[in-house]
Amino acid sequence: MKFSQAPSSVLMVRPAAFGFNPQTAASNAFQSNQKDSSEEISKKALKEFDQMVDTLRAHDIDVIVIEDTDIPQKPDAVFPNNWISFHGDSTVVLYPMMAENRRLERINPVLDSIRSTFSIQRVIDLTDREKHNLYLEGTGSVVFDYWNKIAYACRSDRTSESVLQDLCKELGYRAIVFDAVDEMGRPIYHTNVLMCVGTRFAVVCLDAIKSEEDQESLLSSFSQTQHQVVAISYDQLRSFAGNMIEVLSKSGEPTVLLSEKAFSSLLPGQINAISKHAEMIPLSIHTIEQYGGGSVRCMVAGIFNKKH
Repeated sequence: MKFSQAPSSVLMVRPAAFGFNPQTAASNAFQSNQKDSSEEISKKALKEFDQMVDTLRAHDIDVIVIEDTDIPQKPDAVFPNNWISFHGDSTVVLYPMMAENRRLERINPVLDSIRSTFSIQRVIDLTDREKHNLYLEGTGSVVFDYWNKIAYACRSDRTSESVLQDLCKELGYRAIVFDAVDEMGRPIYHTNVLMCVGTRFAVVCLDAIKSEEDQESLLSSFSQTQHQVVAISYDQLRSFAGNMIEVLSKSGEPTVLLSEKAFSSLLPGQINAISKHAEMIPLSIHTIEQYGGGSVRCMVAGIFNKKH
């Protein structure tokens, strides 16, 4: 059975204590340390979050918002895609997280809330891998091609190939694993900052993939799955242009969500290439990007499970 590449509902977690997370900063080169006060940062992030939800709903997108709990404090709760993913066969996957304070995000009553509206038949719980210092941070680590059952991932401290292979065995997917580095030669921490797979297009920073063999493997896969490849530069990657997601409106119209910063970095030809397949919706989340080191894709967990 084939499943849609674009979810028709999205989960977002409204943060109670958003801020710079020192536990994730070592492996996330996108994070900036605090210039403003914690209160000011949290206030700005909440405003950006609420505006994003309003914009998505104005575009007829089904958004499920769950409130983060005040205690314990979870500075990255706004990025639920790293610890949970939803699948069209009514499966939910729970993922092992590298930062200890990010594991606290899993205590949110997210599953119960989702279960009240959506079908959940199976839960794949990979969180015990944390005991062995093995991590796979959700759809940050793995970019799924749901239609063709392919899981793309770049190796990093946060993305264990062995955990990925275990997951692929459970889901019946094929893994395509590669190495990707930034300009300084450091592994890129999450796959979803350098690539996005839509229904008919794929955005990828090929410059970050130094091995010709790895590049060939990716491009050959995209050719076989008939995805139009939109290549982005390192500068665009740093502006989160790889961190976008295709979602469907309630009427089934495809849209691509990305940040204003990402959209502004794209060239007219790149915008035209993506816009042929879906309407692009730029969202203003400057504070969340600056201090959280994640962008729009990280803020939404696509829900593919059927509603009751």
